[in-house]
Amino acid sequence: MSPVSRIARKLGLLLFAVVLSASAGIPVVGCALSAPTWRGEKGPHFDGERFITPEAPKKVGSFGTLGGLSSFFKWQRERQQGPWKSYREEPYGSRPPYEVARGAMRVTFINHATTLIQLDGVNVLTDPIYSERASPVSFAGPKRVRPPGIRFEELPRIDAVVVSHNHYDHLDVPTLKRIAATWPKVRIFVGLGNKAFLEAQGLADVAELDWWDAQELKGITVRSVPNQHFSNRGLFDADGTLWTAWVLEGSAGKAYFGGDTGYGAHFAEVQKRLGPMRLAVLPIGAYKPEWFMSAIHMSPKEAVQAAVDLKATLAVPMHYGTFPLADDGETEAVEALEAALAETPAPFAVLGFGEGRDVGEEAK
Repeated sequence: MSPVSRIARKLGLLLFAVVLSASAGIPVVGCALSAPTWRGEKGPHFDGERFITPEAPKKVGSFGTLGGLSSFFKWQRERQQGPWKSYREEPYGSRPPYEVARGAMRVTFINHATTLIQLDGVNVLTDPIYSERASPVSFAGPKRVRPPGIRFEELPRIDAVVVSHNHYDHLDVPTLKRIAATWPKVRIFVGLGNKAFLEAQGLADVAELDWWDAQELKGITVRSVPNQHFSNRGLFDADGTLWTAWVLEGSAGKAYFGGDTGYGAHFAEVQKRLGPMRLAVLPIGAYKPEWFMSAIHMSPKEAVQAAVDLKATLAVPMHYGTFPLADDGETEAVEALEAALAETPAPFAVLGFGEGRDVGEEAK
C-alpha cells in the first residue's frame, strides 16, 4: 500500500469512527484512544499490519468490516431499532458452586458474553463485564438495562479469564482489574497483540495466543481457535490485535466459547480438528440489520447451525439482552432463536440471567 493510500485509508477510518462514535453516544475523544498493535511475522491471517479471517467476506476487517462507509450511512438512514426497556433491578441468580468435580462440567449465564464455565475443578470467566457501560468512558456509550445475573461477590474462585477480542463490551478493563485484585493468581488469556495493552493497565499474568495455540492451566488445556470478527479500541488500531474463540478441554471434555463472530467454516473446522464439543456458548444478538451485521455477528438461525457444526451436546446462547448495540430489540434474538429451533432442532438451552446448568456427558 502506497503512503498516499495509507493516508487516505486513515482519513476514511477517522470519518467513519467519528460518525460511529456519534451514533453510539460515545464521545469522539474517548474513541480516539488506541491500543498497541501486534508486530510479528506475516502469516495466513496476518498481513504484517492487520489481522484477517481468511475465509471471511472480503470486507471483514477494520471499520470497513461492516460493508464500508456507504453501507454504514445507509444503515444510519434506515435504522429501525427494536424496543428495549429502561434499566431495572432484577433478582440475582443463586451462588454458583465453588467448583465442580473432575469429569463434571457446568455453565452459568451472567450477562452479555459473560459466562462462568466450570470443569475439572477449574473456574473460567468469559469476556467478563460488570461495568455499567460498554464504553471507554463512564458517562456515555451503551448502558446496561439490567444488573449482571450473579453478584460479583458471589462468584467462586476464578482461575482464568478468556477474552475474545478488545471491543469494550468484551474487554472491560475495570472488571478485569477487579478480578485480578480479588484473585491475584488468575491468568488472563487473550489473542495476539492484547498482552501489551493489558500489562499497561497493571494486569500481570496475561497469556496471548495465536489461533490453534494452547496452554495448560491446572490440568485443563486452554486453546485459541479461529472465528470471524474484527478488533479496535480507537481510531488507529483497527485489526491490530487478534480476535479469537476459545476451547477449554480436560477430562470433562471440551467447552467452546465463540466470542463475537459471523457464521463461517471455522465452526466445522474446529470440530474436525478437535472433535465434538460437550458445551458450546454461542452469540445470538446484535445481528440486525443482517445485511450489515452478518459478517461479524451471526444470526440466531446461524447460531443453530453453528451448534450443529460443532456437534455440541449442549449449546447456550449469549450476547443479548444486556446492552442495546444494534437494531434487534431486547428479546428479539431469543425469539428468533426459538423460531429457528422449531425448524432445525438443536440442543440449545436458553438460560436466565444468573442461571446455571450442568452439562451432560455424551460428548466427553
